[in-house]
Amino acid sequence: MTVEGRPSLPPPTRTVFFVSDGTGITAETFGHAVLSQFEMRFRQIRIPFIDTLDKARDAARRINEVYHADNKQRPIVFSTLVKHDLSGVIRAANGMHMDLFQTFVAPLEMELGVKSTHTIGRIHNIVDSEEYKNRIEAINFSLAHDDGQSHKNLADADVILVGVSRSGKTPTSLYLAMQYGIKAANYPLIPDDFERGKLPSSLPQFKHKLFGLTITPERLAEIRNERRAGSKYASIENCGYEVNEAEVMMKREGIRWLSSTTKSIEEIATTILQEIKPDRREY
Repeated sequence: MTVEGRPSLPPPTRTVFFVSDGTGITAETFGHAVLSQFEMRFRQIRIPFIDTLDKARDAARRINEVYHADNKQRPIVFSTLVKHDLSGVIRAANGMHMDLFQTFVAPLEMELGVKSTHTIGRIHNIVDSEEYKNRIEAINFSLAHDDGQSHKNLADADVILVGVSRSGKTPTSLYLAMQYGIKAANYPLIPDDFERGKLPSSLPQFKHKLFGLTITPERLAEIRNERRAGSKYASIENCGYEVNEAEVMMKREGIRWLSSTTKSIEEIATTILQEIKPDRREY
């Protein structure tokens, strides 16, 4: 069976659990990085907030149920449980276990000569920290300066993304804010700018903060047609015109830029961080 001429993906062949005493995001992020190396699909189950023995036993029961339902094929279990008693319950279940804390904490204790705190949820216990407040402030800044809707306080921006509409500026701005506390504004480059042959009037004084995103016309037309099908805005001719004019402008103005066509938001953000080199605080 095909979808729009493309072969459908095979059904999931293994079940994966992400078990954590917190949100499970760390276990899931690590797990995805590892699983991406295998060209197969996985059925994924996140079990967060395992902070008592009863919850750990319930999680182990769910793992065992999947083991039997999958004809005794062991589910893969990525775990970030800090406490040994909780981790022990999970490891007793019928799964192939990848315990991040057991793998890394003990060798670090030996190397550093310091015992870890073994405190549940410590990585997320930052609501009152300066880093957390900076991230919240950066998110608010990026939302207020999305799509050129505000010209205020641009001097406070760490980076200002420019590019044609739907080239990836908004998701990249929010990712930088949420993950790194980067204050990112973004401005669309529109036909009026191309006709004038100039950047939006509020940007030239901040040229050193500008970073451009471009995209292939074909991919841009595909994205725009999902939003406004059959419109001039989404036509391949218009997309080709806008992309070409935007790239010409960025080259002329000496703006650093990259194509978002085949890159993930994570890759785009990492490239931007390498370019702008923000001050990093100690952990």
